[in-house]
Amino acid sequence: MKLAELKKLSQEQLAEKLAATRQELMNLRFSHATGQLENTAQIPAKKRTIARILTLMNKGA
Repeated sequence: MKLAELKKLSQEQLAEKLAATRQELMNLRFSHATGQLENTAQIPAKKRTIARILTLMNKGA
């Protein structure tokens, strides 16, 4: 998700997005561990998205 899209969200929406993205990351890691994940570049992309969300949440707090 792009930073510009995340900046438009409120703190509550960012918290919801953070929880959803963390769940997606867990599912990607599980898929990778079982050998079912074809595009492994999704894992670092989700980590970057989580970092962006946390940065925006800390700036707003």
